[in-house]
Amino acid sequence: MKITLLIPTWNEIVGMKAIMPKIKPEWYDQLIILDGGSTDGTIEYATEHGYQVHIQKLRGLRKAYGEVLPLIQGDVLITFSPDGNCIPEILPELIRKMREGYDMVVVSRYLDGAKSEDDDLVTGFGNWLFTAVVNVLHGGHYTDAMGIYRAYKTKLIYDLELNQEEGFAAAEKLFCTNVSWEPLLSVRAVKSHLRVGEIPGDEPKRLGGERKLQVLKWGAVFLFQFIREMFVWQPLNKKRA
Repeated sequence: MKITLLIPTWNEIVGMKAIMPKIKPEWYDQLIILDGGSTDGTIEYATEHGYQVHIQKLRGLRKAYGEVLPLIQGDVLITFSPDGNCIPEILPELIRKMREGYDMVVVSRYLDGAKSEDDDLVTGFGNWLFTAVVNVLHGGHYTDAMGIYRAYKTKLIYDLELNQEEGFAAAEKLFCTNVSWEPLLSVRAVKSHLRVGEIPGDEPKRLGGERKLQVLKWGAVFLFQFIREMFVWQPLNKKRA
């Protein structure tokens, strides 16, 4: 099982200096820094330390994921934020869980006593609410359907059509924003009856930089997507039947 560790950055030099030295090379086969156009030295730091760097051209994390897809060599993709929210020491456990035969494993901020120190009242409630909506509407059993810190088979991007505009364009246009694909990945994984697991993992406070959340707009997009998915998208095996 070949592992690609994908690390999105945008002015994260403080977190990069604190977190990247803790990531051991034996934990991955490929590491890509996916940068959104940093101006604080993040790109220079990554280059100086020999990391593969892709600077995105289109706005939005989802579109950046799409740009970097041709560079991904791993059978398993792990998305990891270097801003301090993701604990690097959890990576070996995440990989071990994937080796048990899971299609996706999420590092849950709310499982078995794990907690988020980065949540406020609004984001904490939002994560709970949207996870509950995914579970109720689509039959999931998540404790955390929203987080970036997760591992999944790279082929799911294609099987679940996350690389296509269909699942995103209408909502993003309606609410004038760009979102990432993790919440929709959570939905389509359970709709496809994939083997999905979770492991607990705390979310420490962010180190430096600025929070990029657009709480109201992103929340509106996710709710729109979750309801739309009830009527529009079908797994590939059903489409072929």
